[in-house]
Amino acid sequence: MILWMGALIVVLAANDIPAFTAYLGFARGESGNLISWLCALIIAALYIKSASKNTDIRRYLFKLDFLKAAAIVAAVCAGIVEEMVFRKWIMDYLHGKNFSIYLQIVLSGLAFGLAHLLWGLRNYKAGINAALSTTILGTALACVYVIGDRSLAPCIAAHFIITAMIEPGLVISAARDRLGFWSEKSE
Repeated sequence: MILWMGALIVVLAANDIPAFTAYLGFARGESGNLISWLCALIIAALYIKSASKNTDIRRYLFKLDFLKAAAIVAAVCAGIVEEMVFRKWIMDYLHGKNFSIYLQIVLSGLAFGLAHLLWGLRNYKAGINAALSTTILGTALACVYVIGDRSLAPCIAAHFIITAMIEPGLVISAARDRLGFWSEKSE
């Protein structure tokens, strides 16, 4: 997934890097507003706090190793690609079709949650947990997108922080089949 997302970023940015970064919201006048950045940081902090109830996630939150380095690369790729797809593309498409802002937010959140059902390939309870928690996260980030005047920058930053912090422990917990429904499975 990291390679696929990285390749997509390279292809999209190849012709005009400044235009691509502006499209993502990382340009003067395109980066949202203070309220959207504060909301994004609060959402990231709350999501990380909630996820860190899992022993493996808590153990790997600040551990610097190869897995954390891979998570940082994954965080860059997922932050850009997933926010582009689930916020910019879906919400802007719905906006163009005159869907209400509320429906744009809800559908964006639901699509984001459904995409994360993949965590359930090994354990359906983990998939349900991932889908529910990321639906909530996706809905919150959709609100940030709207609050930030449709700038992806605050959403990408929040997504990056979350993925970089929790992904190593999440992967370890999934490999150990310890992800359950709203809580970790006991050994």
